[in-house]
Amino acid sequence: MRLRFWGTRGSIATPGRGTNHFGGNTSCIELTSDSGAHVIMDCGTGARLLGNQLIANTAGPISAAILFTHTHWDHIQGFPFFAPLFVPGNHFTVYGPEGSHLSLHDVLSGQMEHHYFPVELSQLAARIAYQDLSEGIHEISGTKICAQSMNHPSPTLGYRIEAHGVSVLYLSDHEPFYEGVWRHGVEPGRLESIREGGDRRHAEYMRDADLVIHESQYTPEEYPAKKNWGHSTFAYVVELAVAARVRRLFLTHHDPSHDDLFIENIEQRARKLAKDLGSNMEVSCAYEGCEIEI
Repeated sequence: MRLRFWGTRGSIATPGRGTNHFGGNTSCIELTSDSGAHVIMDCGTGARLLGNQLIANTAGPISAAILFTHTHWDHIQGFPFFAPLFVPGNHFTVYGPEGSHLSLHDVLSGQMEHHYFPVELSQLAARIAYQDLSEGIHEISGTKICAQSMNHPSPTLGYRIEAHGVSVLYLSDHEPFYEGVWRHGVEPGRLESIREGGDRRHAEYMRDADLVIHESQYTPEEYPAKKNWGHSTFAYVVELAVAARVRRLFLTHHDPSHDDLFIENIEQRARKLAKDLGSNMEVSCAYEGCEIEI
């Protein structure tokens, strides 16, 4: 499987000199495989760049599955600017979590009402199907996808994608059930040492993954003022990933107030924490244009 980050920012796009390396576009990841799977995870503003490349480099109709983790703005605001949606003959199946008072179709249609956007959802030329997903195992684009609910104010799903003997997880947005991960007096870095059941379930979901992409919008110092906003700290994510024996971890959904230098510091702190826990897990902060092959 091959992945490319088209957007790594959380909350709102942040273009500028201070975000040139890690990027200013909001969440969008593209996954492809040799078996023909083409999966797009979230359509933040990075989806515009992805769409333009697909139009320029694809001969014939374009087909893909689009997985929305949830429908907050920073995860859907690139959808109306995704150029392949305007081309007849293209085909997309769009998935998102059930449980909202509106269907996925109605939410996407709402942001494209004429008050906000010149083209309505019904006017798009591509063939688009919509499917609300529940927790559980689904077959999508020839891959096994296990969906699990995240701890977030809005209904949100994480996705564990398994194909060709490897596993990739995309987890955004998720908040700790308890920021102090470990039970008192036990050895840290082990699943059985995790204090809260919800956090243990989250770590079990990541168990033995080849690659985990996890939002980590805050530092531990920032988190107390942001509690209940639905996001993790890099320390929480690293600790759970170590306990889950994850092989490679990418931190994403960077806060709009964090410039490149700040994120570089987060990366160094996250790597040191993993090492201090006795893990050789690779830890990186995701950046736009980053490509990974597994």
